[in-house]
Amino acid sequence: MTTILFVKTSSLGDVVHNCPAVSDAARAFPGAAIDWVVEEPFAGIAAMHPAVRRVIPVAVRRWRSALWKPATWSEIGAWRRGLRRERYDAVVDTQSLLKSALITSLALGKRHGLDRASARELLAPLFYDVRHAVPRGQHAVERNRQLSAQALGYSLSGPPDYGLRAPASAKSAYAVLLTMTSREDKLWPDERWIALAHELRMPTMLPWGSDAERERAQRVAAAVGGTTMPRRLGVDELASLFVGAAAVVGLDTGLTHFAAALGAPTVGIYCGSDPALTGIYGAPRATNVGAPGHAPQVDEVLRALA
Repeated sequence: MTTILFVKTSSLGDVVHNCPAVSDAARAFPGAAIDWVVEEPFAGIAAMHPAVRRVIPVAVRRWRSALWKPATWSEIGAWRRGLRRERYDAVVDTQSLLKSALITSLALGKRHGLDRASARELLAPLFYDVRHAVPRGQHAVERNRQLSAQALGYSLSGPPDYGLRAPASAKSAYAVLLTMTSREDKLWPDERWIALAHELRMPTMLPWGSDAERERAQRVAAAVGGTTMPRRLGVDELASLFVGAAAVVGLDTGLTHFAAALGAPTVGIYCGSDPALTGIYGAPRATNVGAPGHAPQVDEVLRALA
């Protein structure tokens, strides 16, 4: 039996973008044992892929804030011993950052990653046994797929398959608006969210994660009426919310990619980043609008939904 370990730890969108590579590997090696190291907040996403045998949550973000505590080092030691319980035929770091390369170096098996010209951080390739060239300027999904195909020795074919299986949820006439994103230049003006919610003429849900995101959602909800602001939701709850929605509209954030990967009718709004590189990709019921420096108008979003 072929054993494969993927290392893609974060963030949410990057984890979603790794799912097609997992699907490719499972198709190339039927019956393979595929494990995945991922940051603990995103472990639920990896667990939704039926080809993943074992999800190995890692807590780099949490550990970094408490490195002075003996208990932290004890937890790190236990985690390392658990990781090294098995020797893999291949360990594939599709993230190619220094932190993911260090994690990869702890695993047993031949370690694969991007070469110096392809990796996002120049020190990462020092920790791999085999380094692969994957040209930049492609969408992240395709870069993951190409690296994995080179590392595992198969040819790519067909469109990307995210493979995610979310908890069953009945379809309902509500829309989900994802007003949050990581950078100010990626935000869409509040007045356009408000106008969109009015035009949709259906109940809207406004998830949030941080205090700032909650405040923004509150502003939109107060102006629209008929909206619901749920409590802060976990990954499984968000998956059910997306699967049941009539439409999802979101900014350049991991949750938008997650919704599209689950098959929800999704529109990604791009204002400060290039959808050719980081947009929704390979999801048949999803599309992107906007471009860097061009925040789309409400009617563009509505046409995309139609």
